[in-house]
Amino acid sequence: MTTANTPADGAAGGGSESGDGSVPGSEFRKDMGPWANFALGFTYLSPVVSTYTLFATALGEGGPPMVWAFVLAGCGQFLVALVFGEVVAQFPIAGGVYPWARHLWGKRWAWMTGWIYMWALLVTITSVAYGAGPYIALLIGFTPTVHTTVLCTVVLIIVAVLINYAGTKWLSAAAVIGFGAELIGALIVGIYLLATHRAHNLGVIFDTYGTEGDGSYLPVFLAAAIIGFYQYYGFEACGDTAEEVEHPGRVIPKAMRRTIYVGGAAATFTCLSLLLSVTDYRAVVSGKDTDPVVHLLYDALGEVGARLVMAVVLISFLSCTISLQAAAGRLIYSYARDQMIVGHRLLRKFAHARAVPGWALFVSAVIPAIIAFGSLVSEDALTKIVSFAILGIYASFQMVVLAALRARLKGWKPSGEYRLGRWGLLVNAGALAYGIFAIINICWARTPEAAWYDNYIVLLCGGVVVLVGVIYMFTTHHYGRSDAPCGDAIPESRR
Repeated sequence: MTTANTPADGAAGGGSESGDGSVPGSEFRKDMGPWANFALGFTYLSPVVSTYTLFATALGEGGPPMVWAFVLAGCGQFLVALVFGEVVAQFPIAGGVYPWARHLWGKRWAWMTGWIYMWALLVTITSVAYGAGPYIALLIGFTPTVHTTVLCTVVLIIVAVLINYAGTKWLSAAAVIGFGAELIGALIVGIYLLATHRAHNLGVIFDTYGTEGDGSYLPVFLAAAIIGFYQYYGFEACGDTAEEVEHPGRVIPKAMRRTIYVGGAAATFTCLSLLLSVTDYRAVVSGKDTDPVVHLLYDALGEVGARLVMAVVLISFLSCTISLQAAAGRLIYSYARDQMIVGHRLLRKFAHARAVPGWALFVSAVIPAIIAFGSLVSEDALTKIVSFAILGIYASFQMVVLAALRARLKGWKPSGEYRLGRWGLLVNAGALAYGIFAIINICWARTPEAAWYDNYIVLLCGGVVVLVGVIYMFTTHHYGRSDAPCGDAIPESRR
């Protein structure tokens, strides 16, 4: 793994960026510093949000060993982050996976990658804001219900988009504040729980508490592993804002890697501290205790302390939502800038006073709010929303990883400031293998007693998004309107 000493060469790689990493004609201002860029990815990845949202689900499904899911997903996604770092170093363009896929493969592949990623981001916004609903209710002091959770979800989405509208400096400040809240929620609360309320030793992470029944533990663990899969994405947001960072070829790959290992370590510690402090695992596994995190916080900290922690947790949920909206808004803007989507004239409009794509951000708030109201018709809405979000994110990630592997085999030699060197092909292949495994696991039907459409709801929703995208792409031909470079990572003689 090597880091070059020379700036990214747009001519060498066929990219559209200049030598200092700027994109000619970009309307964004470079108001985001290196730490703010890392904080953006960290708050999107959010150790507190993913752990607090799915802790009860994962513990109930797989018992204490579910914590190993963080190790599994962390190792796999680290490979993906290495591949992304190499790509963004050469093509530091707003919108992330869409422009990367465009340069690595071509127009159609890029359009479909961006389409899937866009819907996954919009659903992820809903999932994060929805997960905050019960904590808002308990913080304010009313009993959470499905309807109040949806209302809280929409309010959080509105607050997040207003902060995004304020501009990149406000986004950076929100990311840094969220980073601080994450550290308090992950480290300080975790250390306090371990010091005052620890009920088990580390040996419990090898005790399944009978969750496997009469069969093998592996299927049970893979079902519980949703907490790890949900945890380890967000690092790509560092690249979504590439046009707002000085020297992105150096800064962003480093921020992506730092997001994985710092965020992953914080998430694992958060989960472990909660795990060792829960007194009755069997109550969670049996379904008797459906909200062990809240009960634990009240037991360990009292009502005042628990509410203070919930306030910190709520900041984490808000900052994560803000980061997600920033990523989604820039993807939609990047699409519209290349005339790749209906309404592109409106969606590409730019608020120059604040240097943000206003209408694209508006869409990134409205659609998640609609999805939140749609969740009223579904049982176990949170798990299904989260599962679809993971599927869409992982699928779009793997489309970029596959495009990178294909380009590499066709002669692509990364020319950015960050390069994997001779390890590139091996890392790329490993990232693809992990991603395929994760997608299969996410879609796997695990409740044969349920109706087929409920059992395969995540796969069906993913299929609908792809089918609608294919029909849209080939009926409108928006994918072919732009003259932005495509497939230029590959030498012209081998395209």
